[in-house]
Amino acid sequence: MSSLAIWSYTAPCTIWKSLGKDRDNQALGWSAPLVIMADYQGGLSKRIGNIGAELVVKNTIWSEYAEAETGDYILIGESADPDPIAAGADQVMQVIRYADTFNRQADDYAILTGV
Repeated sequence: MSSLAIWSYTAPCTIWKSLGKDRDNQALGWSAPLVIMADYQGGLSKRIGNIGAELVVKNTIWSEYAEAETGDYILIGESADPDPIAAGADQVMQVIRYADTFNRQADDYAILTGV
């Protein structure tokens, strides 16, 4: 974790990685929940236009966690529930990468969830 992230990413969030889909396009489920450190803001944007759909952004979560992808689920707070939907997590709609301008140790990511 970069020296700047140590003081800025102080909120635990739980992420469940999508395990993809089978040949019949059925979801294979999710990975075990993983707690990451982050910061967040609700309702930062009204829509995302550059991904081909208009979606309302529910939360923007900033973190150095580089593995988030569209289709994963993320929850503000900690959870050990193996089912992200039952835990109340939101689906990741888009991930935006930002350079670590000051230290060049770890890039930052904005993880956007939709409703």
